Amino acid sequence: MIFLAAAAPAVPPESTQQAIGYPSLFLLVLIGALVPVVPTGALVSSAAVVAFHQESPFAMLMVFLVSSVAAFLGDMSLYWLGHRGMGSQNGSRWLEAIRDRAPEDRLAQAQEKLDDHGIAVLVLSRLVPAGRIPVMLACLLARMPLRFFARGDVPACLAWAATYQVIGILGGSLFPEPWQGVVAAVALTVAISVAPSVWRRFRRTKAS
Repeated sequence: MIFLAAAAPAVPPESTQQAIGYPSLFLLVLIGALVPVVPTGALVSSAAVVAFHQESPFAMLMVFLVSSVAAFLGDMSLYWLGHRGMGSQNGSRWLEAIRDRAPEDRLAQAQEKLDDHGIAVLVLSRLVPAGRIPVMLACLLARMPLRFFARGDVPACLAWAATYQVIGILGGSLFPEPWQGVVAAVALTVAISVAPSVWRRFRRTKAS
């Protein structure tokens, strides 16, 4: 029994983490793109911290590819559902759900930027906290075809994944233990996400 246990090939912990971590990251980012309540940026940064401390030279590349592909598929699925809701009574519930997360002032700004810059504004919308949904809704209201939206969403998802991965790398490089880097990365991404809303409230309070 002891001989069998010694002869059995042991699975490296890093391989186990990758086998579980990449599918989990893909699924969570995909869900986060469809249901904009999951902190996908923090997920990518945390995964980048773990990858930074791994020995595999492909760990960082895998986090980037998995995150960007999942974000793109989630965006395209949500846009397809919204596009279907423009002409379907049953699909209109999806469109209403998207619109509920886009304040009128943000929607007006998104429509103005879309008119001025076209699909290039999709890249910025992915990087600005809470900017994705208003721009997506503006594209829907402009009746932008799915293929044109996809053309702008590809570089948007790549830039988004790279940005939050850099945040994770910075967090991982500052601390010796992965969990410390994860905490730092999550705290930074949360601060980035809430900063615009805090600033808007401060301006409203100051104006009144």
